[in-house]
Amino acid sequence: MKILSFLKYFLRTLFLLFLFMALLIIFAFTYMFVGKADLPDKINYGITFSQFFAEEMSLDWKKAYLSALDDLNIKKLRLIAYWPLIEPEEGNYYFQDLDWQIDQAEKRNAEVILAFGQKLPRWPECHIPEWAEKLSKSEKEEKILEIIEKIVNRYQNKDVIKYWQVENEPFLNFGECPELDKIFLSKEIALVRNLDKTGKPVMLTASGELSSWIMPASEADVLGTTLYRIVWNDRFGHITYPIPAVFYYKRANWVKRITGIDKIIIIELQAEPWGPKMIYETDDEFQSLSMNLEKFKKILDYTRRTGFDEAYLWGFEWWYQKKEQGNASIWNEAKKLWD
Repeated sequence: MKILSFLKYFLRTLFLLFLFMALLIIFAFTYMFVGKADLPDKINYGITFSQFFAEEMSLDWKKAYLSALDDLNIKKLRLIAYWPLIEPEEGNYYFQDLDWQIDQAEKRNAEVILAFGQKLPRWPECHIPEWAEKLSKSEKEEKILEIIEKIVNRYQNKDVIKYWQVENEPFLNFGECPELDKIFLSKEIALVRNLDKTGKPVMLTASGELSSWIMPASEADVLGTTLYRIVWNDRFGHITYPIPAVFYYKRANWVKRITGIDKIIIIELQAEPWGPKMIYETDDEFQSLSMNLEKFKKILDYTRRTGFDEAYLWGFEWWYQKKEQGNASIWNEAKKLWD
């Protein structure tokens, strides 16, 4: 009899727990996926520019960069201090290319987010000089801190630089990278804040769809999120995320309340194709499956409905290549954003 009573109590408790969890899931789904965002009066658009990727695309990277500044009239840029380009040999530093990019932006009254560290935009995600690959973990971390010190000391008095971005999507397990060491990431951030006497905010970035925003938002002054619509999966092919635009708006507001962070922007807005190979290894027909003029317009409309007022487009080098090849449709459409 006691066993039967206990079993009934256990099943009733289990049912109530299941009911509670189901209601919680329904509430969370309704909160995150239903409704509309408060729309901004204007979205301030920028781009990420990658010298490394422009060279991989066989572009004249300086000509392309100047086209961004002078033809598109872009005033917001994320530039990247790639460690292998700055320190190709241990102890030998080459800042001329990055100096030039920053100086050209400064001459045109643009604003720059400067990203540095070992994990940075563009595949293979982690960009480490060959000489440093041979070092032990502790030796490599010491060298990373050294290059960060060089970069911050060199550029901290440049008013054109508005934010320091430390690493890229450090909490996302993606790319050919070592496992994240959270203690070392905190050391990197602390070093930047200690070195920079001008008080530039520190930005961390996160995947909009695949990782938590809480951890990077807790460490940063500004959070940058990615926003992708059409991605590639080796099993299913191209997939369009079934996520309404309001999800990003709700998520941002929730993270702001929990962490106290004030500013969250879209730092990487998909505006180029995605597939199983690099862009320059695919043809126009395949590229159009995940990005073309129509899809470009749709993602801009989607972005407006997220409620974000600042977004950095990802894919400038591809638009430029298409323009140089005679197809300026996306280039001309993008140009309207900065008219």
